[in-house]
Amino acid sequence: MSNQEFHVSFKNVQKSYDGKILVVKDLNLDIEKGKFVTMLGPSGSGKTTCLMMLAGFESATSGEILFNGKPINKIPPHKRGIGMVFQNYALFPHMSVGENLAFPLQVRKIAKPEVEVMVKNALDMVQMVDFIDRYPGQLSGGQKQRIALARALVFNPELVLMDEPLGALDKQLREQMQYEIKHIHERLGVSVVYVTHDQAEALTMSDQIAVFNDGIIQQLASPEDLYERPENSFIAQFIGENNQLRGVIEKIDKNIALVALEGGKKVSALMVDVKDIGENTILSIRPERVIIKPRASNSTDIDGKVLELIYLGDHIRCRMMVAGNDEFIVKMPNSSNHAQLKVGEEIGISWEKEDCRALKP
Repeated sequence: MSNQEFHVSFKNVQKSYDGKILVVKDLNLDIEKGKFVTMLGPSGSGKTTCLMMLAGFESATSGEILFNGKPINKIPPHKRGIGMVFQNYALFPHMSVGENLAFPLQVRKIAKPEVEVMVKNALDMVQMVDFIDRYPGQLSGGQKQRIALARALVFNPELVLMDEPLGALDKQLREQMQYEIKHIHERLGVSVVYVTHDQAEALTMSDQIAVFNDGIIQQLASPEDLYERPENSFIAQFIGENNQLRGVIEKIDKNIALVALEGGKKVSALMVDVKDIGENTILSIRPERVIIKPRASNSTDIDGKVLELIYLGDHIRCRMMVAGNDEFIVKMPNSSNHAQLKVGEEIGISWEKEDCRALKP
């Protein structure tokens, strides 16, 4: 794709607040029109700073940000035509819901009859038409968040930025709002750049996720790719739950490594970002991909000892000691054949070699 075809592009963007420490390092990111892209990462990883540079509330120290193929570094926030939703709603308390929504339209000098239609349409989108005359102080958190979303969409922007918009809501409402925002996005086809540190939220809502750590994008991929095919050990640990076993590469055959674990057991794993015999590696295996056997029944099985069983309704979580790691987790569907497991028991476990990834420590 050329620059013109990307809706937003960050080109070699860096940001420093003090001239010494870079909070965003050499960022290159292209966002396609109509996509829902989430910037995900721990606190201080640079994701919110990127969003604020795109919105125009922060300026890039170096590099260029393009919107529809044109540089926007010098354009003030209100002239960028970008909708914005914040965690703290940022509604004007002295204005009614209708007035809050009309405000960005009046700033754009839109005629009054048109304003009324646009406000009603936006409220309709979030099912809040009946609240048009209420004030923010008379609304619940979830209602305020819907109004903030409607205000960001009211002037039909091509791009909407959302900074941890659901952070203040309780779990159930938060999950409901995730689906609502996702469905509004699908209906409108507007591009969304969303910031969160909640990985489940990112996996639920996004077309693509850019995972930040230490000012750098570690991987940009679909939710499925991030979970199934992490490119390094940071991603494997940060996205979803993950077991790690330390070992040394003994043999390499095409893209499969034979790895010696602590205690001498050898297992096969897919080579991801390791390349040499003798190299230390961390093996990454998802808890739901581990197969449990009554006893180590053949040479590819590893012995494990059951340390704890936790009943979670639809699945049972089994914590084991495996190759020196006493936090090895296996998730088993709650079916009758797993009921016989007992704490203290020695069992065999295995997995498909494609489900085990050899990563740099």
